[in-house]
Amino acid sequence: MGVPRPTSPASPPLSFTLLPVNAEIIAVGSELLTPFRMDTNSLYLTEQINQLGVEVVFKSVVGDDLKRLVESAQHALFRSDIVIFSGGLGPTEDDLTREAVAEALGVPLHRDDEVLAGIERRFAARGWKMSANNAKQADVLEGATVLPNPNGTAPGLWLSGKFDGRERIVILLPGPPHELKALFEAECRERLRAKLPTAFLATRVLKVAMLGESLVDARVAPIYKKFSDVQTTILAGAGEIQLHFKSRADTPEAAQARVDEVADAVEEELDDAVYSRDGESLEQIVGYWLQMRNATLAVAESCTGGLLGERITSVAGSSRYFAGGAIVHTIDVTMPTSMTKLSDRNNARIGP
Repeated sequence: MGVPRPTSPASPPLSFTLLPVNAEIIAVGSELLTPFRMDTNSLYLTEQINQLGVEVVFKSVVGDDLKRLVESAQHALFRSDIVIFSGGLGPTEDDLTREAVAEALGVPLHRDDEVLAGIERRFAARGWKMSANNAKQADVLEGATVLPNPNGTAPGLWLSGKFDGRERIVILLPGPPHELKALFEAECRERLRAKLPTAFLATRVLKVAMLGESLVDARVAPIYKKFSDVQTTILAGAGEIQLHFKSRADTPEAAQARVDEVADAVEEELDDAVYSRDGESLEQIVGYWLQMRNATLAVAESCTGGLLGERITSVAGSSRYFAGGAIVHTIDVTMPTSMTKLSDRNNARIGP
């Protein structure tokens, strides 16, 4: 990879600007391939990248195996313009992200004395003795910019240049979420913004009830297929079907206009089956309707054990319309007087 020579973290980004781009995220760590640890970093990074007008087209989780990491890095560099690695920058033998990326790019690693001194100072300030293996965290890819990490010992790395004849940006970030988020916001966001063309992503979500996924698609596919610049995704969930629309344009208004056009046409086709026009939850919609009618709601539950009341009260401000609830498992339990009064006041029937 024809990467430029290292620059200091304070240096401005290089001058080239990428054409419309996509991104790929690789989460590194064998623990993420177990049932006990979830990759939440990629969710955060996707949100941040989307806000810059960039679509994330691939995500992967790779264990702590050098050969597999190198292969994953090579594939990512071949197909994606921005490749972000999270994790694998620690001091132990199974932290292999730096080595894997160096091999994939064909560039050497060198130990940075300034970075090493910073790690040593961090340990000394806490009165700890630094283990010899921590020095590994001062290894820097040739041509990379070091991204300071005030919240941990592993700095991030930023590389930009040509790979396979195309401009690429490669970012290595530490795995702990609080370190990754702070480092991305302080060191990466503006660097990326400076290199990217002005582009905006707009999204819209419709939620549908009482119709199955296949029927929904059969009715709306003739509509969304007419919009080649709008990505449509249909998701089946518990008691609902979601239709997600996404488009990219040079202005936020243009992007939003395209998703609104297809979403409005789909809503017209599905009519009253659409209960949410902008991604609101069913609980939010119930609250809107109650407030529009100046009505209140009380619930009596049995086998749900309070889940209905929990869903209703999960919406901020629900106390304006939710009067309360009771959990009653048998007919032998006397309904609280307060619930009976609520039933009379609301002209509602409580019980079987």
